[in-house]
Amino acid sequence: MKLAIFFVVFITAALAAPQQDPKQATIIRYENDNIGLEGYNFAFETSDGTSRQEQAELKNVGTENEALVVRGTISWVAPDGQQYTLNYIADENGFQPSGAHLPQA
Repeated sequence: MKLAIFFVVFITAALAAPQQDPKQATIIRYENDNIGLEGYNFAFETSDGTSRQEQAELKNVGTENEALVVRGTISWVAPDGQQYTLNYIADENGFQPSGAHLPQA
């Protein structure tokens, strides 16, 4: 019985703990690879549950159709505790986001 009470108190305390202030978030992972004029890669993750990764490449190099193609993902935790993820592509066709939380056309 004492063990059950301990778990109830522990879980209640954990749920009642204030959420981390985004202004106090720290970077827990960071990667960056600048591969020059042909593109780049980077990724980071913060202690508040935010993460982002992005990669870009130059396609059709030296031609009239040369274009930078950027692909990425951003994830964050909203104030209500909901996790959101936004995937995107940006290329010669513009910015094209997708995510379960976005309205569908």
